[in-house]
Amino acid sequence: MTFIWIVIFIVSVALLVKSSDWLLESSERIGLAFGMSPFVVGILIVGLGTSFPEIIASIASVIKGVDELVVANAVGSNITNILLIVGISAVIGKRLAVTKNLIDIDLPLLAITTGILAIVIYDGKVVLLESLLLIFSFAIYFAYTILYKDDDDADYEDVGDILPSREDRRKHLTGRARGFVANYKNIQPRDFILFTVGVVGLVIGAKYLIDSVIRLSEIFNLIPTVITISAVALGTSLPELLVSVRAAFNNKSEVALGNIFGSNVFNALIVVGVPGLFSTLEVDSETLTKGLPFLLLATVLFVISGISKRIHIWEGLLYILVYILFIFTLFNIV
Repeated sequence: MTFIWIVIFIVSVALLVKSSDWLLESSERIGLAFGMSPFVVGILIVGLGTSFPEIIASIASVIKGVDELVVANAVGSNITNILLIVGISAVIGKRLAVTKNLIDIDLPLLAITTGILAIVIYDGKVVLLESLLLIFSFAIYFAYTILYKDDDDADYEDVGDILPSREDRRKHLTGRARGFVANYKNIQPRDFILFTVGVVGLVIGAKYLIDSVIRLSEIFNLIPTVITISAVALGTSLPELLVSVRAAFNNKSEVALGNIFGSNVFNALIVVGVPGLFSTLEVDSETLTKGLPFLLLATVLFVISGISKRIHIWEGLLYILVYILFIFTLFNIV
């Protein structure tokens, strides 16, 4: 029985990640065809779309009555994004350049977002008003992104180079200049099929993921949030890992880091905020005493590295070591 539930857990995570990829790929093409700018497609859809597994898994947690997994999932994913994914990206890319735009705008926004999340969950629960605050904060972030950063399209058009079907994306970017009607004709039935299959796959994957977490926690006598903040967070962060590592390999530091900024903001504000509209979210002691301190530490390290304008390979290795320390602490190994 243990082996079966381990297999279900792995398959559920794989289904979540793959369904997210299908949904992301089809959403990009449909978005470009409907006249969305390269920035919106490249950063919002890529950066936020990679967080689909987290939001679906969190909603499934509320439905299953294990709402304490919601915050654990968000906190664990953000720790993984910074310490593991940025760390690996820095090692692969040898050095990640942090642009002035990221230093002046995105780093402060990330720090503020993390601070808001920490204040909201500090008392051990997330109530309706706090969820509304999180969603309102994201609305401000989203509006700022659309209104003030959309002019920087040239910096983000290369995002297609690190994703599958790059020729399709170039074709759509070129076709955008020919008007909505011409682009609309570029949408293929396959895009809508992939979109639908992606949504269905996310729902099914999330259901069995939460079921397997509950069962495995009973089998191994672990708190469910420990599995969520470690294994689930790592599994649902695979899309971010794929995007950032490919970007780092192709020397596209801003895309690699921008993906993490967008994903972490989405996790902190929406992955926690939306489920909190339907139920008061409990925050367990493991998340508060182990997850939150490491999230704050990871954010501080990220900000310090960003201010220095470079994330060197040795800093990437440091991030990875801190992530290993986090896992050891979580399972009481140290």
